[in-house]
Amino acid sequence: MSVIQKIRDKYAALVIAVIALSLVGFILMDAFVGRGRGMGSANGSIGKVNGEKIERNDFEKKINLQTAMYGSQAPQREQLISSVWDQTVDEIVMNQEYEKVGLQLTAKELNDVLFGANPPQWLSQQFTDPQTGQFNVNQAKQYFAQIKKQKNNPNLEMFNEAYIQPTIDQALRMKYMALLGNSSFVPKWLAERTLADQSSVARFSYVSVPYATISDSSVKVTDDDIKSYIQKHKESFKQDEAVRSVSYVVFNASASRQDSAKILDQVNSLKSEFAAATDPETYLARVSSETPYFNGYTLGSKLQVPNADTIKKLAIGQVYGPFIDGGNYTLAKMIDKRTMPDSVKVRHILIKTAEKGQPTLSDSIAKKRIDSIAAAAQSGADFNALVQKYSDDQGSKNTKGEYDFTSSQFPNLSKEFAEVAFYGKPGDKKVVKVENQAYSGYHYIEVVDQKKIEPAYKIAYLSRPIEASQETINTANNAASQFAASSRNNKQFTENASKQHLPVLSVPDIKKNDFQIAGLGDSRQFIRWIYENKTGDVSEPYELGDKYVVAVVTGESDKGLMNVAKARPLAEPLIINEKKAQQIISTKFKGTTLEQVAQSAGVGVLHADSVGFAQPFIPNIGNEPKIAGAAFNKGLQGKMSEPIAGNTGVFVIKGENISAVPNTDMNAEQLRKQLEMQQKQMGGYRSIEALKKAANIKDNRFDFY
Repeated sequence: MSVIQKIRDKYAALVIAVIALSLVGFILMDAFVGRGRGMGSANGSIGKVNGEKIERNDFEKKINLQTAMYGSQAPQREQLISSVWDQTVDEIVMNQEYEKVGLQLTAKELNDVLFGANPPQWLSQQFTDPQTGQFNVNQAKQYFAQIKKQKNNPNLEMFNEAYIQPTIDQALRMKYMALLGNSSFVPKWLAERTLADQSSVARFSYVSVPYATISDSSVKVTDDDIKSYIQKHKESFKQDEAVRSVSYVVFNASASRQDSAKILDQVNSLKSEFAAATDPETYLARVSSETPYFNGYTLGSKLQVPNADTIKKLAIGQVYGPFIDGGNYTLAKMIDKRTMPDSVKVRHILIKTAEKGQPTLSDSIAKKRIDSIAAAAQSGADFNALVQKYSDDQGSKNTKGEYDFTSSQFPNLSKEFAEVAFYGKPGDKKVVKVENQAYSGYHYIEVVDQKKIEPAYKIAYLSRPIEASQETINTANNAASQFAASSRNNKQFTENASKQHLPVLSVPDIKKNDFQIAGLGDSRQFIRWIYENKTGDVSEPYELGDKYVVAVVTGESDKGLMNVAKARPLAEPLIINEKKAQQIISTKFKGTTLEQVAQSAGVGVLHADSVGFAQPFIPNIGNEPKIAGAAFNKGLQGKMSEPIAGNTGVFVIKGENISAVPNTDMNAEQLRKQLEMQQKQMGGYRSIEALKKAANIKDNRFDFY
């Protein structure tokens, strides 16, 4: 049955990884675990990390390994390139740091990691006793002893990279973070001071004039203003890598109304023929239905299609539709109805006659053997003993031949096996023959239990995708080509877009190695064009999904400090507030008392009470750290402050009182321990991030991908 193969496929990485653990047999014999990975290739370097090369050949191996591990769920290659790059940079930075501080993982430590109280998940899954739920360390060690002899297994290197090395890397990382964490210390005086600060509250009076009283349009911000602001606040305007920006227009090549109507007519024309078809599977294959035929039943509660309630009420042979399902026009035909469980428990024994097309046992001998097994089981023989002695399904030996399935797994099971499990009843005992690509053979199956029985439906769907016609595609392509031909610079691009009433969309911060653009999806070749051209260049039409895109490069910003154009959206609002503050201070704040300042500004004197030091949120104002800080300034108690430019306006305050609210929830020692724990938890993570940020990284991926 294909389910056995599915289960094996699912856990194949685990099973083969265990085979790969023969490497551990050799590793555990060494005094220390080596860190080298055999870097070096004639295929070119795609980057360097602190002088250490990342060879393309090794990088490709990692991408291929990730692809194999993900299987059918693998992300797109561009995504893997990005994630493998980040992983590789992290590995190199950390390995260099381990070597610098002399950090190693000994053979004994690796042994403890693998066979201790908390083994890696991939290992514990393989050797957990189903009876006790406990990791069977002796079984794992025995298995290692057996596979230690498999020196020539070609998969060992691959699975060492997939499982063993990551386990070693994780153990070293934990040691490194523990090393940093154990260096953390919070003195008692700091905890006492922090506790006192957290308990402090202030009361003050203030006068404020919001920035909103002056319109933004009345304040002019020049390029020189931006440059000056950038120089004063360099850290806020640094960028770790170069970015570019583009503007683009879109020419829609999706299905038109006429295309949709034509496809609807096609589906309608097949309705009577579909209703009359006696063999739905053959018919749907002949008319090329977008939805393949599933020759099985779906529980009513799991029927995830539009108009499901209406479809369930169809008589057998009746057809409903057309209706839109996703991007298709669809007809639904009721083929049959029955009841079916949502979940089943079965136990079985498998005798194979072939595996992957290679004969393993003659059909006649296999049939006699399974019949004998069936007779013995039905006569009361110990089922688990029969499983251990005869079954060719290694995946179920640890579960006494038992499997639990849900109805959602039905399509993945071999038809003969699934029908016994789901269409029979508890207590049924049958022998079935199964043939599929993975293996052929006989199953003896006993249905142990079934749960949640409800109506189920066998439904055939005839669907056609709502796609653009070639005429629609050509029209969009021609329009895009004409636009590009007449728009050879930014000015022409903007003028033509305005004449044709085409919305111009903009995308900032496109990085050299990005593979997607928001709103356009996967667009690696388009991004390459952006970086192979310069500001003002206009592209030829790019086909992205169901649209044609024509773009113009609107900006380039190199690594380091942002240029004026890039920084303006960030800096301009802040500079406007600074200029407004200067204007407010020079024109509205006059006098030597709070009341005089209020009269000069044309506002009243306001009061704030119980403002906390730990959470400086001021009622009716919001988050104003500068104002809260001034309120707790003992030098301003009973005195008026100078004007303070805050986040929302300009303030003048007068401190009235600083007091404390007793904190009954925590004492100084409890707070000290809490702060120290936070340092330990965050110290390791922040240190690793700092190492990567400080690393000298040269990224050449653009030259290869």
